Amino acid sequence: MNRAVLTAAMILCAGSAVAAPAPVEDIAGGSYDDRVERLERMLKARQQVDFQTQQRLDTLQQEVLDLRGLNEQQAYQIEQMLQRQRQLYDEIANLSSNQSSNTVVAAGSLTAIEAAPTSSSLGETASYEQAVNLVLKERKYEEAIPAFSNFIANYPDSTYAANANYWLGQLLYNKGDFPEAIKAFTTVVNQYKESNKRGDSLVKLGMIAEKSADNANAKGFYQRVVKEYPSSAAARIAKQQLAAL
Repeated sequence: MNRAVLTAAMILCAGSAVAAPAPVEDIAGGSYDDRVERLERMLKARQQVDFQTQQRLDTLQQEVLDLRGLNEQQAYQIEQMLQRQRQLYDEIANLSSNQSSNTVVAAGSLTAIEAAPTSSSLGETASYEQAVNLVLKERKYEEAIPAFSNFIANYPDSTYAANANYWLGQLLYNKGDFPEAIKAFTTVVNQYKESNKRGDSLVKLGMIAEKSADNANAKGFYQRVVKEYPSSAAARIAKQQLAAL
């Protein structure tokens, strides 16, 4: 009986060995052409992911720039309102302290302040706001380019001249007009060294150089940003660009 059982077990084991499936082929195997084709597909997939990532980064950078511009516009408007309030308070104080004969003069001054929207100062503000609104509110980028150009020509000494040049450079950059964009960004870098747009302008000059296959100059611009503005958002972008070179 034991011999019969042992014989049957040996027969079953032999049958299992014969019926065992062949080992799975290694995915790295195949011909040379097959391996090259797989590598090419992997490379294309990686390039597509990198391209989509860069597009998202560009979109996020543009949104950050738009928000900065809106914040600057609002801060400027608030400052103008506070200044106007201080002027009105001064006029009211003068009205209270001066003799009645001087009241007419003070009232005339107050009226002049109320009419300030027609002054060159508020004309300057209105022109700048109109150009910014074409970008942030109306999304009319083509119309914004001549609007900023006209503002720069009409108010070259404006406190917002640096911002206007940066906005102009950004619009031209997005349009692909790199030579004119370089002029605008270079103006900010060379003429407005105290501007908070100078670091961003250096980053943009680096990106233009990079897109023009001039990696040496691109690296130089990015390194300047990291050195001169180490704790800024522009420096973080510059470091990312340097790492990708």
